[in-house]
Amino acid sequence: MSNNETTKASNFIHQMIEDDLANGVHSKIVTRFPPEPNGYLHIGHAKSICLNFGTAEKFNGVCNLRFDDTNPEKEEQEYVDAIKSDVSWLGFKWDGDIRYTSDYFQQLFDWAVHLIKAGKAYVCDLTPEEAREYRGNFTTPGKDSPYRDRTVEENLELFEKMRAGEFAEGACALRAKIDMQSPSMILRDPMLYRILHKSHHQTGDKWCIYPIYDFAHGQSDAIEGITHSLCTLEFEEHRPLYDWFIENLPVPAQPKQTEFARLNINYTVTSKRKLKQLVDESIVADWNDPRMPTISGLRRRGYTPISIRNFCDSIGVTRSNSTVDMGMLEAAIREDLDKNAPRAMVVTQPLKVTITNYDEGEEEWFELPVHPKDESMGMRKVPFTRNLLVEQEDFAEVPPRKWKRLTQGVAVRLRGSYVITCEEVIKDADGNVVELKCTYDPATKGENPVGYKAKGVIHWVSADNSVPCEVRMYDRLFTEENPDGDKERDFKEFINPESLVTLNDARAEIGMKGTDVESRFQFERTGYFCVDPDTSDDKLVFNRTVGLRDSWAKMQK
Repeated sequence: MSNNETTKASNFIHQMIEDDLANGVHSKIVTRFPPEPNGYLHIGHAKSICLNFGTAEKFNGVCNLRFDDTNPEKEEQEYVDAIKSDVSWLGFKWDGDIRYTSDYFQQLFDWAVHLIKAGKAYVCDLTPEEAREYRGNFTTPGKDSPYRDRTVEENLELFEKMRAGEFAEGACALRAKIDMQSPSMILRDPMLYRILHKSHHQTGDKWCIYPIYDFAHGQSDAIEGITHSLCTLEFEEHRPLYDWFIENLPVPAQPKQTEFARLNINYTVTSKRKLKQLVDESIVADWNDPRMPTISGLRRRGYTPISIRNFCDSIGVTRSNSTVDMGMLEAAIREDLDKNAPRAMVVTQPLKVTITNYDEGEEEWFELPVHPKDESMGMRKVPFTRNLLVEQEDFAEVPPRKWKRLTQGVAVRLRGSYVITCEEVIKDADGNVVELKCTYDPATKGENPVGYKAKGVIHWVSADNSVPCEVRMYDRLFTEENPDGDKERDFKEFINPESLVTLNDARAEIGMKGTDVESRFQFERTGYFCVDPDTSDDKLVFNRTVGLRDSWAKMQK
């Protein structure tokens, strides 16, 4: 890191680290990203990923990826694999091998024994309900468990029996002996180990007792030599306990916990429990449904790693909780795709156009830029034929004021080709417009019309030489800015019924045939789209990432 960089702390955490380095507190920075593998990562985790890995990069340090896998009841290998994929996709590389808290189970057990021998932990037979009652609350001090004064020998024997599987779940637990009168609820003899007769995705059936997150987390940091344990603000009240364990155990390092504000974003929920509920109740297709705020959902929707990283940079790192507008995330992907996405013409809801003065079977090819602002992307070829398709919404029998699209007797230009004029409107038996009969002006190939003006420019594709596709028009999943803010109502009541509209008859220009999954495009005049994994040899499937401009805020007024 250059001297110039050291004087430019981008947030309070980086300033703290710069001070630590300058004062010789640390010579090398070691951070970690420690997700619990009990669900898929969401956009809030992306902020933590960017902060932990980005901090390590900034200060030439390293960042570990460690799974805090202390609860086999809710954890699955599927989640482990998804998290590894998400971190890699975002462009970050962890130091060395993947780490698991379960790698340290024996050491954690030994440290629990150390606390028992020091008279600082005991086996408690209170039921969970009784333990809550004994704990008190913020206005009432706790009271000592009747098992708190068991001898060291008795506690060691009982703890070994817990490990050997001699007790049923809930029969007893190991607790730290701290202070039941403490104003800090977290210090009122917190649990260290509970009994769970559950198989673990990493350790199998080796253990039937598992450490509580608060006991395992800080000690795992210490084992790994973490210098700065960066956590979201809800862990601030846990810091006294984090420090108590570090101070009362023979740990090899003294990590420092520092909290920052978590990412809250409107028009969504980021509770893993609620996201799992959406999946389990089939409100969305899966964790990677493009309407989900999960990293895998954003990826499938067409977001890029750089757009997510830029978004996380733009919102900054502070200690003040706030809610970020979804429009900021959408602006980040628009900015990226505007610069980098190839352009294409796709008609999402086709209306047939017959060019009556163009010969049947004739075909000519027009060259259009792949990107109008980047010549290095080259050109693409689009066929023009007698039978074309345009958007239904680009025709109006009775046009509104300032209409600049097709209507009878009015000329418009087809993007990159000729000017056409609608001469006749064909309707079906129900009065629906099903075809427009138009003429083209051959003199307008690359030239303005003579003696008249084209009202506007619309996109089109050849009906004879184009690619069938399905277009999934995704929108925000919730209609309410804070869907879980009303505690009297279920957050699912605010699901947006228009969050997915599927258009099955769309057609894309022929050059898009065989496009790879996750390829991203700007559909001219429509928005930004991504090729979905459901694509087959017979049909392209596109997901709308975001519109060309933010129309949501305008619609809500």
